[in-house]
Amino acid sequence: MTRSERLAEQLDWHWHKSLRPRLDGLTDEEYFWEPVRGCWSIRPRGTSTAPMSEGSGEWTLDYAFPGPVPAPVTTIAWRLGHIIVSCLAYRVEWYFGGRDVDAGAFAYAGTADEALKQLDEMYGRWHAGVRALSDADLDNPPATGPERFPMENRILHVNRELIHHGAEISLLRDLYHWQDGAVAGPPGIGAGPTPRT
Repeated sequence: MTRSERLAEQLDWHWHKSLRPRLDGLTDEEYFWEPVRGCWSIRPRGTSTAPMSEGSGEWTLDYAFPGPVPAPVTTIAWRLGHIIVSCLAYRVEWYFGGRDVDAGAFAYAGTADEALKQLDEMYGRWHAGVRALSDADLDNPPATGPERFPMENRILHVNRELIHHGAEISLLRDLYHWQDGAVAGPPGIGAGPTPRT
């Protein structure tokens, strides 16, 4: 394998074996589930109570700049929106000539199915771009975009982002399906010991 193939494979193995299967069967109820008060989410335009919201369509993403401390808990919808736009779409645009992306002009998904389609599209573009890089590409900063670290560093950063945010989403799915000792949900969700009664 080339270096770029090894870097791509690190995330792609996780994507196919762990993260993407854990998102199968995601319902709109789970997508928008707020486990605590004050969550940030994706909401119908004009209904957010966050300091700011961004997005161009019928749905907007809650946020603030600078971010509050401590940061609010975020829903699966918010986390998927963050992965799609901030982790993948921006970098596909900067590094691989993708379409111009602006979080303020992005049409955030109002359903789980739509969000997963956006996720699959952006992940596919990211993965193809990484696999096509040469060793020289990896050793140098990206030719475009605001980041001046070597491209290999940027790829490892995105890998970490998707792995850790994917784990957060998986945990939220587990919590949703095990609320109040409920029976486990879809296959692969909530696997573990039976709660004591």
